[in-house]
Amino acid sequence: MIYKSFKDLSLSALGFGTMRLPILDGDLGKIDGEQTEKMIAYAMESGINYYDTAYGYHNGNSEAVTGRLLKNYPRESFYLADKFPGYDLSNMDKVEEIFETQLERCGVDYFDFYMFHNVCELNIAEYLNEAHGIHKYLTAQRDAGRIRHLGFSAHGGLDVMKRFLDAYSGDLEFGMIQLNYLDYSLQDAKAKMQLLKELGIPVWGMEPLRGGKLAALSGPHEKTLGALRPGESAPAWAFRFLQSLGEVKVTLSGMSTLEQVQENIRTYETDAPLNETEMKTLLGIADEILRQATVPCTACNYCIEYCPQGLNIPHLLALYNEHSFTGGGFLAPMALGALARDKRPKNCTACGSCEAVCPQQIKISDAMADFVAKLSPKKA
Repeated sequence: MIYKSFKDLSLSALGFGTMRLPILDGDLGKIDGEQTEKMIAYAMESGINYYDTAYGYHNGNSEAVTGRLLKNYPRESFYLADKFPGYDLSNMDKVEEIFETQLERCGVDYFDFYMFHNVCELNIAEYLNEAHGIHKYLTAQRDAGRIRHLGFSAHGGLDVMKRFLDAYSGDLEFGMIQLNYLDYSLQDAKAKMQLLKELGIPVWGMEPLRGGKLAALSGPHEKTLGALRPGESAPAWAFRFLQSLGEVKVTLSGMSTLEQVQENIRTYETDAPLNETEMKTLLGIADEILRQATVPCTACNYCIEYCPQGLNIPHLLALYNEHSFTGGGFLAPMALGALARDKRPKNCTACGSCEAVCPQQIKISDAMADFVAKLSPKKA
């Protein structure tokens, strides 16, 4: 197992995420405890010492199952991470109640790592609202030793991260972002990583396989990569990408089977970052994948001036690309929920003014109509 230094700790470079544990009867809330126990046992035996859970994972059951199974091992043999669920605005005034519940569920006296969860467009104003007392309470818990290291996770855009870090960077010891070779450009993860680097904040990477989308590639793409590294699997290429980014300390993988645990651990037995040719090839494949599934907006902003509705078209197209490529998901609806109702995709009148000045000749009105069709009426 590869290990990374963080302060005075030695962390396994591969972290065990507990958002996608095996379940029973297709019920997300019914975790298969027997299979999960085997997975954690193998992970512990193989050197994984970082385990990540959250208040809402598996309908609230991940914390309890993770904590119960980790009780089989000495407390000093693993590092446990948890998060304050700010993705739900109704939780903002419940930080103490939730934190105490999390400690009880996990059966621990302290968390090694704790995060402001999912900093994004929808909750940034409330995270920065000191009336809720979240920042004050969490820093107090850190000072009391009940949180050993305080950080954040973010799915929001770069500007949102900047606002959060402008306020709290002095108290943050690590930052977790969605990071893989597709989101390096699609979600501007490269710029987010650079921002954290400039602030001296170590990076944690999540969604290395983008929810499984990078676990298998098309035949031509696999052939191209196979010529560079014979025998290297598609998931391994995704992990090697993160191994190539020196800022990344821990890569979180949400594993659902013992076989996935075993395969990922085999990859992390060696530190084999990509060379220049391999990196260029992999990012070229990412560009090809995205070109086939997204519109080629370059955010030149010419369109904004000509939109009679005052829509931020590049922002909406970026969210459309995310939603279309992912096949749904929560990120785009979450970001749209933070917009005024008259600035959402459904307000496009298909007048064509934006299309007349678009250098990429994007059929923006068609994209907005398709976006509306893919969204729930409430978010459109």
